[in-house]
Amino acid sequence: MSTTNYNVIKMPSYAEKQHTGLSENVKFSLQEYMRDLDGELPANLYDLVLQQIEKPLLETVMQHVGNNQSKAAQCLGLNRGTLRKKLLAYDLID
Repeated sequence: MSTTNYNVIKMPSYAEKQHTGLSENVKFSLQEYMRDLDGELPANLYDLVLQQIEKPLLETVMQHVGNNQSKAAQCLGLNRGTLRKKLLAYDLID
């Protein structure tokens, strides 16, 4: 009787994963992005990163505070008018 040897990579479950900080996740994503560029130089990377982080930040905070803009502005350390401008820019409010 022969046995088949399979090389299986076991993916860790959510509970088994070591949680890293936000900055480590951003760094990893940026490294992947740069690798995908295959030697090309990115354009407007600073603006791209801010846009990619800012929208989910605003969405998450707004959800956390029940869409209360005053509370969200306080959580974010922003003026309410500035928050409103950003929410409009990302089509998160009418």
